[in-house]
Amino acid sequence: MTASRPTIRIDKWLWFARFFKSRSLSAKLVAGGHMRVNSERVIKGSFGVGVGDVLTFPQGDHVRVIEVVALGERRGPAPEAQALYLDLSPPQPKDKIYHPPNPEAMRSGRPNRSERAAMERFKDKDAI
Repeated sequence: MTASRPTIRIDKWLWFARFFKSRSLSAKLVAGGHMRVNSERVIKGSFGVGVGDVLTFPQGDHVRVIEVVALGERRGPAPEAQALYLDLSPPQPKDKIYHPPNPEAMRSGRPNRSERAAMERFKDKDAI
């Protein structure tokens, strides 16, 4: 007789591990067919995951690859949630540097009086 390994619903585990703000959001991701467990596509939130399973799913701009380390008892604080998994995702590039918007590109319509005067001064400098 073989003992079955302990498992927990995948939507519940994703919520416990704080990957999603609510359990319904995690259930939507799974139901949408965007979740893979050990390279197998999962479409039901009731699918059971256990220790050692590898989850692959999109979150934000990148794909997360997570190994389940523990099942968890509750949705606890962040340090407790981070102890539930091991992140196998490659590090994300730091090239997303904030560039403030160009005020000239944001303008629309005709220039006002002071802007026209500034343009005339600029044109006069080039003429010299």
